[in-house]
Amino acid sequence: MKEMINKRYPATNALLLVTMLLFGTMQVLRFGEATTAQTIYDFGGLYGRIVKLDPSQLWRLVSPIFIHIGWEHFFFNSMTLYVFGYQLEELFGSRRFLLLYFLSGMMGNIFILFLTPDAVAAGASTSLFGLFGAMVVLRYSSRNPSLQLLGQRYIALLLINLVLGFFNPEISLAGHIGGVVGGALATVFLPNPQEQDLFTNRKKRLALLLYVVLALGLVWGSIGL
Repeated sequence: MKEMINKRYPATNALLLVTMLLFGTMQVLRFGEATTAQTIYDFGGLYGRIVKLDPSQLWRLVSPIFIHIGWEHFFFNSMTLYVFGYQLEELFGSRRFLLLYFLSGMMGNIFILFLTPDAVAAGASTSLFGLFGAMVVLRYSSRNPSLQLLGQRYIALLLINLVLGFFNPEISLAGHIGGVVGGALATVFLPNPQEQDLFTNRKKRLALLLYVVLALGLVWGSIGL
């Protein structure tokens, strides 16, 4: 157990802990009904129609990252975060990794709000796909051969999972694509410490501006503030 939980990666460990605690609480408090749409919503899931009617619910663009629908969903996403979270936290550092994770997940949920508002959505996959998007960017921009090879493997995983999303109506393809977009943009303006000069300041500012404009534009288009 000591080797499984590496204290060098506090951000990933904290994300896993919060995810496990919330999932366990759902099972205890809503035993037998933990996968219902009402339970998912009550614990922080995203339901676009409600957010459209009540913009004070915009916090739900973040909270679904920690909520999962059933044991299979929980285990798959937790194991993916465990494996890839350690890798990317090593690259970006804990603070940048947390920002990357949340910015990816939020953009994914914004895409869900805008494109599929009738769905009750939850899960860390919006953030996890952002990690895939981050590695795709590094695959083509990094000067590190090892990082390029690792990025190539992430591309294969990304493509496989996107294809699976086309054939499974229970998977939020909008959320996954939004996560990739958010992660890719965040990778540019949150460069990893090992390659700080990977992108010019102009590219960093442009990526940040594009992220903000896209996020605000889709939210505006969804709720009509």
